[in-house]
Amino acid sequence: MTAAAARLPAPFGRLIDRSRPVTFSFEGREVTGLHGDTIASALAASGQWMLSRSFKYHRPRGVVSAAGLDANAMVQVGAEPNVTADTRAIAPGLQVTAVNTFGGLAHDKGRFLGVFSRFMPVGFYYRSFYTPRVAWKFWEPVIRRLAGLGTVDPKTPHARFDKAYLFADVAVIGGGAAGLAAALAAAEAGAEVLLIDDAVAAGGALLWARPGVARDAMIDALVARVAATPRITVLDQATCQGLFADNWLSVTRGNRLNKVRAGAVVVATGAHEQPAVFRNNDLPGIMLGSAAQRLMALHAVRPGQRAVVLAANADAYGVALDLLDAGVEVAAIADLRPALGDDPRENAVAACGLPIRTGTAIAEALAGGNHVRAVRLAPVLAPGKLGPVTETVACDLVCVSVGYVPLTQLLSQGGARLVPDAATCLPRLASLSEGLFAAGAVRGVWRPEAAIADGTRAGREAAAYAGHPCDIPAAVAPDDAGLTYPQPVFPHPRGKDFVDFDEDIQVHDVVDAAAMGWDHIQLLKRFTTAGMGPSQGKLTNALVQGLLSRQTGSAPPTVGTVTIRPPITGEKLGHLAGRSFEPVRRTPMHARHLAAGAKMMTAGLWMRPAWYGPDRDAAITAEVTAARQSVGMIDVSTLGGLDIRGPEAAAFLERIYAWTYAGLPVGRLRYVLMLDETGAIIDDGVAARLHERHFYVTATTGGVDRVFRLMQFFNAQWRMQVDIAQVTAAYAGVNLIGPRSREVLQSVGCDIDVSPAAFPYLGVRTGTVAGIPARVLRVGFGGELGYEIHVPSSRGAELWDALMAARGAAGVRPVGVEAQRVLRLEKGHIIVGQDTDSLTHPAEAGLAWAVGRKKVDFIGKAAMDALEAKPPARRLVGFELTDAAAPGPAENHLVIRGGDIVGRVTSVARSPTLGRVIGLAFVAPDQAEPGSLFQIRGPRGVMIEARVVPTPFYDPDNARQKA
Repeated sequence: MTAAAARLPAPFGRLIDRSRPVTFSFEGREVTGLHGDTIASALAASGQWMLSRSFKYHRPRGVVSAAGLDANAMVQVGAEPNVTADTRAIAPGLQVTAVNTFGGLAHDKGRFLGVFSRFMPVGFYYRSFYTPRVAWKFWEPVIRRLAGLGTVDPKTPHARFDKAYLFADVAVIGGGAAGLAAALAAAEAGAEVLLIDDAVAAGGALLWARPGVARDAMIDALVARVAATPRITVLDQATCQGLFADNWLSVTRGNRLNKVRAGAVVVATGAHEQPAVFRNNDLPGIMLGSAAQRLMALHAVRPGQRAVVLAANADAYGVALDLLDAGVEVAAIADLRPALGDDPRENAVAACGLPIRTGTAIAEALAGGNHVRAVRLAPVLAPGKLGPVTETVACDLVCVSVGYVPLTQLLSQGGARLVPDAATCLPRLASLSEGLFAAGAVRGVWRPEAAIADGTRAGREAAAYAGHPCDIPAAVAPDDAGLTYPQPVFPHPRGKDFVDFDEDIQVHDVVDAAAMGWDHIQLLKRFTTAGMGPSQGKLTNALVQGLLSRQTGSAPPTVGTVTIRPPITGEKLGHLAGRSFEPVRRTPMHARHLAAGAKMMTAGLWMRPAWYGPDRDAAITAEVTAARQSVGMIDVSTLGGLDIRGPEAAAFLERIYAWTYAGLPVGRLRYVLMLDETGAIIDDGVAARLHERHFYVTATTGGVDRVFRLMQFFNAQWRMQVDIAQVTAAYAGVNLIGPRSREVLQSVGCDIDVSPAAFPYLGVRTGTVAGIPARVLRVGFGGELGYEIHVPSSRGAELWDALMAARGAAGVRPVGVEAQRVLRLEKGHIIVGQDTDSLTHPAEAGLAWAVGRKKVDFIGKAAMDALEAKPPARRLVGFELTDAAAPGPAENHLVIRGGDIVGRVTSVARSPTLGRVIGLAFVAPDQAEPGSLFQIRGPRGVMIEARVVPTPFYDPDNARQKA
């Protein structure tokens, strides 16, 4: 078929723009489609119907649903694997290739695997490759090479993914007639509504299914009303991947994961057609009737020249009429039912004189050039049983319209109870969870007018539940009888009758598995892998369940149903790893940093100065030198702050932290180390005792929220007499560091006696600094004489200005985070989360001194004791390079011994004070003694020799800090 013959004239092609051609490539050849085409529709218009090869036998596969419901239409787009070609829009320069091929789509060498199908019975991979035990080492790489679909390129540049948070009184999922009506009804009742639809344009089946003019007017009116309603926000091309507790919805749209919280949820997701099972039912050219209608109505693609329609309901006759309107010859209609109904579409087809074969099914499709070329028809004698073939009909298109499967996955996730209905062969909603409502086809309401009425009812119910009282109309009665044929599965003696396209599962696979005892759908699913492919059995789960029911003679409830877990269509790892919504927090001194030429960086949610000036290395060196020789000033407002008050404040800290605090005198402070229940380090800081019943505790910038939550969590169980307040935002902080810091503090006006005798190291005092109320802690992360000054945040900039005004007297210089990290590294101080990981316990990090060994208990003690009782697996040590001229390693470069990884570099820098490269690294325990040598795999794989040295690297006796 030529491209010109395949493209239909208007009014076909609702979604395409004929004036905008788009060129892309498929399998290396250039293809031209139209703006609004999907990859699949553009290829079909060019005569390319085979899109992929099947998973196991590498059989030719093409469009089945035209709605992203199957793996047959999966392709590779550039570096992105497993893209559904029937939903991805084309774009200029798009590079598309087929998946699961060896040597390309047309000449796939893997197609010869079908010859060996008899040697690959159901579950063969579970039974064939494990004895003898060495066999698996041979077969594993072979299976991994054959398995999978697309190709992942680890060198693919990272795309930008993010997350957003949305809130609504009512969330409506589905943009068909019922969903649009529900959104309108809820909004008119006063609710804020979020309408979520996975299509390019709202309207659902009204966009492509008969009846024509009346349908167009109906959908246009609904869409126009929604667009004109301010209370409705529409997320188009968005997929609700999961419905969780308390109406929390996971919605992906493009590269964004929307986290939606709704007061009430209306599910109006509709239904899709299901395939029929007969020999070679997977050939390209065999598709659902709705797929053919989508191709014609939405993309103006003629799906074939000569068609056979396999029917079991009146909708199939609507397909036949649409084919006739598109100029497709309908060679025959094979109707599984013994007689026609009285639907106007059936009468119209009969009036056209088309050959209709009632009580007839397709027994086999015949292939020609990787496409269907004919079908063989046979009479239906009984469920799943056909008589002898009566005729062969030539065709290049088979449209299957034999029944439906409602899209009830979200309802099930939301706690709805669904039961099989023998009368309709469809699931029936037995009950809904509180705050969850259903409308349209998922509730058994199909006619467009009835679906609109049902959506209106559901929308008002949801609005009322969300707090917007309104009149609620009576429920609409279901009208789904006669739509779905009971089990359109007709096994063939020679097989190739596929009940699951994704995994190449044939009828005999299900039969054999059931005979082996895998007679519950959940067991059968795992043994045969039916429903475990990329589409998760959306099209075929009902067929597998029905076939198992027939094979075992059990009722469907006994057979069971599969559980469709989130995500519904598959989220990208980028959606999960994408940036969360992150409010930017600035310290009260932010403007001062910018004015001083600071290069800003993020630290948790905060913006902090990394260094001051245009030259990074020169600035860091100058800032470190100022702190060591004169005085530096660091903005530490981002440090976490917690006020712990009450009669049992000290006892509470004893339980929360590893060290002891009951005997800490008022006016003194002590290091705090927090462990989790596994004994791993999760935070540190200091606890300053301001009163017998009052402690001021600091925590890390990124860890304070977690610490606060854990304190609240544990005290809810302990019920101690203590009040816990998160006061990080209440205080601004400045760390004066350097040998002249005491001089600066005195020069700005301080009513605290800061003499060494009155204010010793690890002391805390309250008073005023520059006339500002302050808590002053004599402590320093950088190992020099230093004071942390904490003042009300509203006066932080005032304090900064006062201290900077002392520049003439003492040479005060602002110091950024990067210099601060060098200062602390020179002192061998760790940064939790950088020099530790989620498994690091105190002993291996050199922090055993910070544990109160005589304490009865604290969080993580039992686990820590158990870990320390085992032989150590690693140690955190200080190191320097043996060759000062060697290239310096970077953080997270690996420590290697004998070709094995034994550790990693956690921190490394060139010390301006010491004039050499120093760092911290995890090494094997027998490498931890001072003087031991170890190897680091540096840049470009160069091996760098390092020597273990004691820490602190600088001023090991702490003489300068205690001065």
